[in-house]
Amino acid sequence: MKIDGFRGQLITADHADYETARAIWNGTVDRRPRLIARCSGTADVAAAVRFARDHDLEITVRGGGHNVAGTAVCDDGIVIDLSAMRAVWVDRAGGTARVQGGALWGDVDHETQAHGLATTGGIVSHTGVAGVTLGGGIGFLMRKHGLVVDNLLAAEVVTAEGSIVRASADDHPDLFWALRGGGGNFGVVTSFRFALHPLGPTVMAGPVFWAADDTADVLGFYRDFAADAPDELGTVVRLGTVPPLPGIPEDQHWRPAIAVNCCYAGAVEDGERAVRALRGFGRPLVDLLAPSPYVAFQSGIDATVLHGWHYRWKSTNLADLSDETIAVIADHAYAAGSPRSCVVMFHFGGAVVRVPHEATAYAGRDVAHNIVIEGVWLPDESGEHAAAETAWARRFLQALQPHRSGGVYVNFLDFDDDTSRVREAYGDHTYRRLAEVKAKYDPDNTFHHNKNIRPG
Repeated sequence: MKIDGFRGQLITADHADYETARAIWNGTVDRRPRLIARCSGTADVAAAVRFARDHDLEITVRGGGHNVAGTAVCDDGIVIDLSAMRAVWVDRAGGTARVQGGALWGDVDHETQAHGLATTGGIVSHTGVAGVTLGGGIGFLMRKHGLVVDNLLAAEVVTAEGSIVRASADDHPDLFWALRGGGGNFGVVTSFRFALHPLGPTVMAGPVFWAADDTADVLGFYRDFAADAPDELGTVVRLGTVPPLPGIPEDQHWRPAIAVNCCYAGAVEDGERAVRALRGFGRPLVDLLAPSPYVAFQSGIDATVLHGWHYRWKSTNLADLSDETIAVIADHAYAAGSPRSCVVMFHFGGAVVRVPHEATAYAGRDVAHNIVIEGVWLPDESGEHAAAETAWARRFLQALQPHRSGGVYVNFLDFDDDTSRVREAYGDHTYRRLAEVKAKYDPDNTFHHNKNIRPG
């Protein structure tokens, strides 16, 4: 098979690399594309899009391949694979970075921290830059520096026609607005330009764990602690078991526990003061909150979400952490069958809420917290855990229904979430506006293997 104007690697089912190339982060996804076009640059992406259109092939786009729904790969179509396009160029004087579409957040952190700079990114270093960004982008730095999309300055995009355009506030501003939260609906983003901010290289960061029996008390304390926290303090709550990570005593491994993971985007001494009350609350099982290299912190939980494990997620936004909501969380969080299953809760506010709603397509700015219920099991446990973990996640989400604020983070939607949840992620007004942009740049819905917005 040959693609005119393509200089990258073409991988078909008879290729030695085919099985590896079609595998993505979520091991439950087992799809067999007809062709994987591993691109070497933007020109290859454009050539692959034109080839797919000419041959009526289904198109998926792989950046980091990390989306839980498995949208990066399809059966019997073409995967436009950006995984070889991982370069990051830092303009220290200008305070920006240009990042190729196949880069991972670990690539960005590695290069930017060499200059004492960073931008909001995912909380796992092997998460793909493209997927996180296009959905909105939440992470530890968002309360101080905004969402990932609030730091996006420009993007290079290959459209459904195979044309190459630049999207920014001045060039194709409608497309630029839609890219900042509207997902992969509008084209293939081959590079991003981000604003950077001084940070690190050492930050006050890490988790504090308490026993599962203390969950209601910890969440009650955390509710007030988080509400009063400075913008510099980003926190993520995790409920499940204590993972067997470096620095955690072996006798605590796999013990049911709640953790509050922190990162202070400022001076270490200021961070120490900001987390003092949290560290002093109750009787922690393990306290790993300490000065840490930012790069090491950003990759600290990588081993708890490995490639090839099986994942099923359910997610929603929460109105608040009322006593009733806390009771539901405490009652359901530890009922999973797999010790790798967990619940993760993100705290918003700060810079996120101060950006005008109309500025980007990301619609969840007024959310207090987002919760994602993660069923996780190993490939050889599929018979034992697949149905049980999926059922647990669904029951948990159903129990949270009375406490939802409406809306969901589009990047947390799984493959069995129906299309109504995509509209829920944006609300009617933003969804209609996105559909109009879709009709302009992709009227035939060429890019539909995603959390799809139909042209309107």
